[in-house]
Amino acid sequence: MKEKKKKNLFRLFQREAAKIWGAQLLAVAAFAYAALLHAIPDNIYVHGDSEEINLPLPVIFTDTEQTARAAAGNISSYRGGSSSDVDVTQQNFTYQCKLFGFIPVKEVNAQVTEQVSVIVGGTPVGIYVQTDGVLVIGTGKITGRSGEVESPAENLVKSGDYIQQVNGETVETKEQLIEAVSNCGGEKVILKILREGSLIEVAVNPVESDQGAYKIGLWVRDDLAGIGTLTYVTENQKYGALGHGVSDADTGVMLSLKDGVLYESDIIGVVKGESGTPGELTGVINYTEDGRLGDIEKNTQAGIYGSMEAVPEDLKMALPVGFKQEISQGEAEIITSVDNQMNTYAIRISEIDYHEDEEYKEIMFEVTDEKLLEKTGGIVQGMSGSPIIQNGKIVGAVTHVFIQNSKKGYGIFIEDMLKNNS
Repeated sequence: MKEKKKKNLFRLFQREAAKIWGAQLLAVAAFAYAALLHAIPDNIYVHGDSEEINLPLPVIFTDTEQTARAAAGNISSYRGGSSSDVDVTQQNFTYQCKLFGFIPVKEVNAQVTEQVSVIVGGTPVGIYVQTDGVLVIGTGKITGRSGEVESPAENLVKSGDYIQQVNGETVETKEQLIEAVSNCGGEKVILKILREGSLIEVAVNPVESDQGAYKIGLWVRDDLAGIGTLTYVTENQKYGALGHGVSDADTGVMLSLKDGVLYESDIIGVVKGESGTPGELTGVINYTEDGRLGDIEKNTQAGIYGSMEAVPEDLKMALPVGFKQEISQGEAEIITSVDNQMNTYAIRISEIDYHEDEEYKEIMFEVTDEKLLEKTGGIVQGMSGSPIIQNGKIVGAVTHVFIQNSKKGYGIFIEDMLKNNS
C-alpha cells in the first residue's frame, strides 16, 4: 500500500513537473518569437540593383504572388548566408518571411525606389533657430509690493508651452511678451498657448513686483544656438543634419520652429567624454552673411532640414545610399571633424534594430579608432549628424552617446533621414 502511494506521488510529481517545464518552454518560445519579429523589419526599400538583406537569421523572403517580375531588377533574399534572386517590377509589393524557408513569420512591405547618391557631410555647422512663439521654461515666484511672494502662472502655464498671443496681440520674442504684460495695467491677461499641438487660452492675473513692474512669473526663451554636424547634401542642394531634433536643454521639448539659419562653424576645443558625463565639441559660429550656409526649414525627430545656399568647399565626396537591410554587424566608419578637419574614424556596428518603436536609435556602435578615442573619448555632443559609412555607402548618422560609456553610441538609418527631407 505504501509502495502504491509512493508511485502515485511520483506520477503526480512528474505531471506537475511536466506542466511547469511545458509552461517554461512556451514562455521561451513566445519570447523567441517576439525577438524574431523584432529582428525583422516591417518595411524596406529596394532598388533595381542586386542587393543583399543582411539579417543574421535563417529566414527567406519570397514574393507572396510568386510571379516573375523582371522589369525593375532583382533583390537577393538571405538564407543563412546564401542568397537567391527574386525579380520585382511593381512599385510596392509584399514579401512573406519564412523561418528555415517553410515556417511563416511575418509579411514585409517593400517599396521599389531608385538608387540615389548624396554628397557626404561630416563638417561642423552652426545652428540658430527661433521658436514659433515664446517657449516657457518654467514658472517662478514674484515678490509683490506688499512683500508677499506669489506665483501667478503656476498650475496654469506649463514648461514646454509656447505663448503665441497676449490679449489677442501676437508675441514672437521675450521682449514683446514682457512689454505686453507690463502694459496690462494690472488687468488679467489672456495668453494664447500652443500646448502639445493644440491651441488653448489661459487667463493669468499679473502681480505688481516690488520694482513697480507687472509680471506673471515665467522663465522663457525665444531662440537657441548650438553646434552640430552636417550629414548630407542632395543633388538639388537639400541637406539633412543632426539625425535628431533640436530640443530645449532645460525642458527636453523639441522646439517648434519659426525660423532658422545654418551657418559655418569652427571647432575651437574638445571636452572629452567620461563615464556619466558626456563630452562636447566647443566652437564658434560665423554669424556673418558670408558664413550663412542656408535656411533651416524643418525640425523633426530625425534631424533638421533645409536648402543650402552654398555647399561647403570641403564636401566633395558623393556616395550611394545604403538601405537598412544592407547594413551588417561589423566594421564601419564615421566621418566627423573634431579639429576643423574632416577625418574618417573606425567604428564597429554591434546591433541593428529594425523595430519602429526604436526609431532614431536604430544602429548601435562602438568607436574603435584609437586616434578618435584619444581626442574625444568617443562620441561627444556636437558630433550628432556625423555620417556612418559601410561598404562604400552612407548608411546612417550618429545621434546619441551612451552616457555611461562614451565609446558607444546610437545612429539613425540614412533612409529615415532622407524620408523626412522630401
